[in-house]
Amino acid sequence: MACMPSHCPECGFVNTESANYCQKCGTFIGVREDAEEVSTTTYQVGETGEIAAIDIDAEVERTGAALVIRSGGGRAGESFPMEEERIAIGRIPDAEVFLDDVTVSRNHALLVTRNDGTYIDDLGSLNGTYVNRSRIESQRLEDGDEIQVGKYKLGFLEK
Repeated sequence: MACMPSHCPECGFVNTESANYCQKCGTFIGVREDAEEVSTTTYQVGETGEIAAIDIDAEVERTGAALVIRSGGGRAGESFPMEEERIAIGRIPDAEVFLDDVTVSRNHALLVTRNDGTYIDDLGSLNGTYVNRSRIESQRLEDGDEIQVGKYKLGFLEK
């Protein structure tokens, strides 16, 4: 059975078959009953540029948490284990999570492990940092949270 496009209940925009949120206004459309389960292979890019598939569950178990790019920049599936207490996210090449796009500030956000969990802090970015579609200054992350930095959407996974 083929999937049918989803019409947004708020703005009427016709979204793609697999959309859970309206691509125009961001309204939650809901998980489609007829939508197939989509999974993305996770990978890491090594220091020499080689791509290696990884078991994200094993990485999260080993490090306690990880970020996975869900969409943006053709990098869906790229993962970043939380191996340090502080992880920079930005357009500057030295950032641990380097997102090369003009929608991302050079020093956009920072993931910080504190006593009570992992936090994401916006570093005064022009376009803001969003967690579950809400703009934040600083927020404690929970397993499954969606982070948006510029055009990139990342998933936060935690054991």
